[in-house]
Amino acid sequence: MSNILVTGAAGFIGGSIVADFLASKSTLMQKANIFAAVRSTDQAEALTRSGVEVVQLDLSDQQAVIESVLQRNINIIIHTSSSINSELAINLITALGKQKEISGETTHFIHTSGDSAFYETSGWPHGKIKDTDDIFDLEKQSAHTFPIRKTDVDVIQVAESKGVRSFIVFPTMVFGKGTGAWNQLSVLLPVVVRASISRKSVSRFAQETTISAVHISDLTGFYERIVSKILLGENIPSGVQGYYFAQAFDVSWWEILDHLTTVLHSRGVVADAQPQIWRSHEDAAAGLDIPVEFVKILWNSNANIIGEKKKFLGWTPDYDKARLLHGMDAEVDAVLELGEAKSSLIESLHKAAAVQ
Repeated sequence: MSNILVTGAAGFIGGSIVADFLASKSTLMQKANIFAAVRSTDQAEALTRSGVEVVQLDLSDQQAVIESVLQRNINIIIHTSSSINSELAINLITALGKQKEISGETTHFIHTSGDSAFYETSGWPHGKIKDTDDIFDLEKQSAHTFPIRKTDVDVIQVAESKGVRSFIVFPTMVFGKGTGAWNQLSVLLPVVVRASISRKSVSRFAQETTISAVHISDLTGFYERIVSKILLGENIPSGVQGYYFAQAFDVSWWEILDHLTTVLHSRGVVADAQPQIWRSHEDAAAGLDIPVEFVKILWNSNANIIGEKKKFLGWTPDYDKARLLHGMDAEVDAVLELGEAKSSLIESLHKAAAVQ
């Protein structure tokens, strides 16, 4: 019997993974035990009502993490709670190492990173890459310049030292309404939608940029494909070869914002039928309520990845660019229904900016 712990289970990605795994029609997934790790009592109560076994856990407390993993015989961890705090990942990997020592069985750590690790604006100097390339050494060279890259490198190195198989999933811009019990909104697109409604105007940068994207239901399916391969005992690439890009399609921000403008203008929410231009990154930071240090990286960068491993995973996304662009009404409706995302990411960005 496989016991799977999902961290960040109150988050957008983690919560949707938990919900979609529990609802999966796969016999493999139905036989697995799913545990959801959260931080607060309110989060624990919300997820408990959804029928999953909840673990209220401080991931920065290594001893508590080890005890929790050993008590539940966890052999697979899907870590979604932080891509920038390597301490949390190291504690979880250490616990899986202990579990392997005791059980004698292989343990697996699936880390959630982000494709901003490979943006030129975040200091990535190597241009476009495929997830079948030898990425680790390149990422290690630039680990000190961006916390996501440092965490990726730490995950791979610590997992190898503990005898734990590691995999790193790189979600691209995630859109769509999630299925989790606590937070059902992503960050990047809803931030733009809320700012546009508040300012009564959609704005874009003067330079067109292209991003990679994936719908949340396709992303949870991506994780399920990896977990299914693990449960089947297939020896899929891990460690230094365990990079997996969850890329469904590429789309330009201009295309997204043009369609968003059309939707909001038709509702009488914005006055102009065409997007306006941000005067500067500082102007955008004020409008989006995001620290200026992160505006360019997250909202004005070009994608640099090509996902190849999805082919042998057997992952075929249901959502393409047309479904995103022509489904912009649904993106707006989700923001109007749910309001602010219950996400710690924006808070983390403000804290990081305050330290700098």
